[in-house]
Amino acid sequence: QVQLVESGGGLVQAGGSLRLSCAASGRTFSSYARGWFRQAPGKEREFVAAITWSGGTTYYAGSVKGRFTISRDNAKNTMYLQMNSLKPEDTAVYYCAAKTGTYGLGTSYTYDYWGQGTQVTVSS
Repeated sequence: QVQLVESGGGLVQAGGSLRLSCAASGRTFSSYARGWFRQAPGKEREFVAAITWSGGTTYYAGSVKGRFTISRDNAKNTMYLQMNSLKPEDTAVYYCAAKTGTYGLGTSYTYDYWGQGTQVTVSS
């Protein structure tokens, strides 16, 4: 059974930091591109960041560029999202995902596997 499990969410004050992790099990995702998406209440799911299978190329939404860093450790089958300088508008459920290929990394429907999500709340 393929599973992606997020962890590391929580409550933090504005300006603070959190590090999300996404551990994969059931298969090796070293050849898969990985991504982070988020969904705030009443809003559609939106792209946050993505990383190619090798980790050599990363992509970010404009709203998080310069504050968030995506990385992966293929030996551990795990992906990370370091979030710094958090803002109240970053409050959302954060989801990790995995897909084959590199087409449409910023588009949620191109992803094959999803985690259950982890809540991030940033207080002002």
